[in-house]
Amino acid sequence: MIESKFILVLAILASCFFSRLESKCPKTCHLALGSYYVSSSAVFISDFSLTYIASLFQMTHEEALLYNPIIAYHDYIEAGQRVNVNFSCDCIDNSFLGHTFQYTVQSGDAYKRIAKDNYANLTNTYSLVKFNSYDPANSVPTGATLNVTVNCSCGKRSVSDQYGLFETYPLQFGENASSVASTYNISAELVEEYNPGVNFSSVGAILYVPTRDPNGSYRALIKWNLSGGAIAGTVIGAIAILLSIGLVSYCLVDKRRKAKKASVLPRMSGESPLPLVSGLTAVKSVEFSYEELSKATNDFSMANKIGQGGFGSVYYAVLRGEKTAIKKMETQASSLFLAELNVLTHVHHSNLVRLIGYCIEGALFLVYEYIENGDLSQHLRSGSWSPLSWANRVQIALDSARGLEYIHEHTVPVYIHRDIKSSNILIDEKGRAKVSDFGLARLAKVGSKSFLTGPVGTIGYMSPEYGQYGRVSPKIDVYAFGVVLYELISAKGAIVIIEPSSNVSSEANAKGLDGMVCRFVYLSQVVTNKQFDDALMDGDPKESLKKLVDPRLGDDYPIESLMKMAQLAKACTQYKPHKRPGMRSVVVTLMAVADLITG
Repeated sequence: MIESKFILVLAILASCFFSRLESKCPKTCHLALGSYYVSSSAVFISDFSLTYIASLFQMTHEEALLYNPIIAYHDYIEAGQRVNVNFSCDCIDNSFLGHTFQYTVQSGDAYKRIAKDNYANLTNTYSLVKFNSYDPANSVPTGATLNVTVNCSCGKRSVSDQYGLFETYPLQFGENASSVASTYNISAELVEEYNPGVNFSSVGAILYVPTRDPNGSYRALIKWNLSGGAIAGTVIGAIAILLSIGLVSYCLVDKRRKAKKASVLPRMSGESPLPLVSGLTAVKSVEFSYEELSKATNDFSMANKIGQGGFGSVYYAVLRGEKTAIKKMETQASSLFLAELNVLTHVHHSNLVRLIGYCIEGALFLVYEYIENGDLSQHLRSGSWSPLSWANRVQIALDSARGLEYIHEHTVPVYIHRDIKSSNILIDEKGRAKVSDFGLARLAKVGSKSFLTGPVGTIGYMSPEYGQYGRVSPKIDVYAFGVVLYELISAKGAIVIIEPSSNVSSEANAKGLDGMVCRFVYLSQVVTNKQFDDALMDGDPKESLKKLVDPRLGDDYPIESLMKMAQLAKACTQYKPHKRPGMRSVVVTLMAVADLITG
């Protein structure tokens, strides 16, 4: 009989394998277009011509002429005109469709100006920050080369197979689905179907619109060459290879283990040597031995222990010259281990905690980068830390939102965290935030339910549809994030324990602990629906909001920034999920909140 540890190997291998299959981009295409709008704020750029625009997108002059036959004056483009740019629609980071261009920075350029003026909102500041290493708060060095990524689409068979050529179209003031549809001579319903969830009144929102090629024809959606049977055969063959690799790995390891006369691993409570689970291949992760982890933590001593949770314990260690946090989990927690391993080996972002490696000897270990300054909950409510400034709080909110936006909208497949809370937002030595603890993460299957385990997560952060019915969608993370925003404003915990007043009945007291009645109250129920709602609807909302602010802030915050943050928190914690914004909109709003601080 195959031992249970071999089955675990196969489970992990299969899970990682299928995760890699699912993480591939949708079908790429060799041609996409971008609609470049020449705004009045951009025409100051010297030599603003068709040649200049073509150079931004690495087009030849002939290509520019081919896709812009109606532009009469090539040496000068007037404000208000749109220019078509063409490029291949590629797979970026194995997660989304787009194309990356190279831009040489000019004197005085900053990310915001490059995105808005040079690239006409076909890219944005967030994308520039993500794919480049320069500090967005400063001007980028003159002469530096930036990666400029423009998103694109190759079509959706679920909508129509008649359209395979699409234009990336940033909305301008006064435009909507109907006006864009009229420009492209298609129906507004078709535009809406290709762009679900887009706010058509938002300036800068990106639409993907079916368009015609230079011959005036719509291109049909490219069909897959493999039949269903061929695809099934490929998958079955891959599984067979997977099982073979796992079996060979098991046999080799088992043979090597038996050949050893003595184990180099320590024994626990006089038992036999710790079992070895091998054969796991994790993308971009290092496999550590138990011996190395044990040595680095002084045999997992209490002096090295820095955390404890339902999943297990966390230990500090320096491994191979890097500070790390080692999460030790029992083998019974293999589902949590696999979930976190699968997410963090395929998802990499500066605002997500970085997984360094793993170990599966004796217990299950995940090794992360060590984040110096604790978590957000500690900073808001522990006397061990200096109070966070308003600018710090907004930056933490923006960093966390960017991490969530990435897993919701820029990975294939997308993921849902399911346990967003202030204690899962870690703060590094620079005051920047990273989202952590992906043990409950799952693939985003909108509308699905958690039938096997029921809702999991933390009371106080669960959205109504998730807490009551187990319905799963990215909007449950949005709701929890809204609660975190209220925490950032008020510094109050998501769950408040209310002690009884003197008029509580003896019968009620009898139900409490040591004569106390402890009622757990959702912050979102108490603050969102009552105090913050009342404050925002008050005749003088600014003064009412000031009463809810963390008193340690004093008056050191721009009231307009505070107002916008409170309004965003309210939007995120709407009762019905479809009324909550997506994380992309949350990021954009928080960038505006940050702008109100810097002026």
